[in-house]
Amino acid sequence: MSSKREDLLVTAERLFYTHGFHAIGLKAIVQEAEVALMTLYNHFASKEELILEILNRREQAYFDVLRKVITEETGTVQEKLASAHLAWLKDTASNGCMFLRAKEEFSSDSDHPIVTSVNSHKENTIRFIQAYGLDRSEAMKLSLLFEGTTSLAETTDIKEVEDVLKSFVDCIEVS
Repeated sequence: MSSKREDLLVTAERLFYTHGFHAIGLKAIVQEAEVALMTLYNHFASKEELILEILNRREQAYFDVLRKVITEETGTVQEKLASAHLAWLKDTASNGCMFLRAKEEFSSDSDHPIVTSVNSHKENTIRFIQAYGLDRSEAMKLSLLFEGTTSLAETTDIKEVEDVLKSFVDCIEVS
C-alpha cells in the first residue's frame, strides 16, 4: 500500500471519528494528510468508498486486538474477550462506536452501503465470538456487554466500566 494512501486512511479515520462523517469534507482530509485532492481520487472513487475502507480496516484492527489477547492471556474465553475489548477502548479515543456513529449519520437510507457495512460488522462480531466456543445467544450477550461498555466509556471512568464488565462476564457460559 502506498504511503500516501495510508496517510489518507489514517487521517480520515481520525477526523471522522473525532468530528463525524458528514462534518468532514474531502478537502479537510487532504489538507490534514498533506496530499493533493487528485491523490485521494486516485485511491478512492468517492467519500463513501473511503468510509467503507476505513470501516473495514477498523473491523480488522479490532479483531486483531481480540485475537492477540485471546492468544497471549490466560483465563476463560469470556474473560480474555472482555480484556481485549477493554484494551481496544483504552487504546482508542473514547468517542463511542465508530460503526454506530456511521449508521446514525447514514440511516436515512437503510440500504446504504455504509449502513449495510455497519450491520455486517455487528453480525461479524457475534460470529467472531461464536468461533471461540460460545453459542449465538451467549455471543450476543457478550456483544451486548461490549456495546454497553463502549457507550459508558464515553462518559464514565474506564476503570469503573472495566470493573462492571468483568463482574458480568462470568455469567456468560461457553457451550
